[in-house]
Amino acid sequence: MNFNASRNVGHPSGPRKAKRVSDVSAMGSPTPAQPFTPPVAYDQGFAPAGPPPPYQQGIQLDTNQDFHSPAPSGNFGYMGGYPPNMPAAANIGSMIQQPVIQDMALQYGNALAMQGREAVTRELGRFVPVSRLRYYFAVDTRYVLRKLLLILFPYTHKEWMVKYDQETPVQPRYDVNAPDLYLPSMGYVTYVLLAGFMLGIQHRFSPEQISIQASSALAYIIFEMVLYLMTLYITNTTTSLKTLDLLAFSGYKYTTMIVSLLGALLLGSMGYYCSLLYCSIALSYFLVKTLRLQLLSGSQGSEQPTYGGYPSNYGNPNPYVDNWAKPSSSGTKRRVYFLLFVAITQPLLSWWLTYHLVPSAPPVPIAR
Repeated sequence: MNFNASRNVGHPSGPRKAKRVSDVSAMGSPTPAQPFTPPVAYDQGFAPAGPPPPYQQGIQLDTNQDFHSPAPSGNFGYMGGYPPNMPAAANIGSMIQQPVIQDMALQYGNALAMQGREAVTRELGRFVPVSRLRYYFAVDTRYVLRKLLLILFPYTHKEWMVKYDQETPVQPRYDVNAPDLYLPSMGYVTYVLLAGFMLGIQHRFSPEQISIQASSALAYIIFEMVLYLMTLYITNTTTSLKTLDLLAFSGYKYTTMIVSLLGALLLGSMGYYCSLLYCSIALSYFLVKTLRLQLLSGSQGSEQPTYGGYPSNYGNPNPYVDNWAKPSSSGTKRRVYFLLFVAITQPLLSWWLTYHLVPSAPPVPIAR
């Protein structure tokens, strides 16, 4: 059926609706459809899978698998599949010579040295008071000369008080009255060498004699320290002296021993006894003057605290009790006895350690 557009023109009732064309051939031929082509399957290199095997009950074992094959050798140094790549010796030498590697090695060595020193200092500080020993060895040449003159000629010295910097005593290099351990240690070494020389001029020298003199001097000074500390403990005497202070004052007797041996070397037994007598008196005077202030400084502190020279009533259950009497003098007497004990034992030990080294007559020089 054909569509005629002119039929709608001039119609009294208006334009008419278009009718659907039922003849498809009148509208032209349609676009031909593209033929369907199946996609090409991706070849993965695997054989095509066949039908699934029939169901069988139980566990199926692969007969082609070998359970008795040896285990592969382990490679703990490198990952499997990667061959080791060790540098040659020449390459290692060139790497070590590089400044960056040398700086890293130097820093690592310094760090190890610092850690080792800190560990040694920490372990040593548990047994030996290193920080305190530094104070006793803080000396100079001027202090050593002044201290030797003070020990040998103490009669002209007037000021015996130890100087303090706030609450701690000043170092020995700034105060001649402060105790030190440099003179006792050097005096010990000098005494051992001089004893060997005295034995040599008497034809009694042997290496065993040197070791005997050194060990005996060391044993006696240890015996002194134990004796002094036990005396203070048994008598319940409290002082401001420390153990190293007692060791320092005990070591000053080596100066007396050395001067006495030099007198024996020059003048024989007469020179020895004259030198020993004078040096013993000087040493006792020096010890009394020096230790008196340190021993008697705490004489009133252990019995009862005082304020303005009078005992305090604080803590007394009866505040109306008349407690203005002078403090007991028992503590002061114990300190005085200990002071005299130290001043007497030092000359006796000086004589005991030197009398067997004195020749009967001064050595006669060999004529050439």
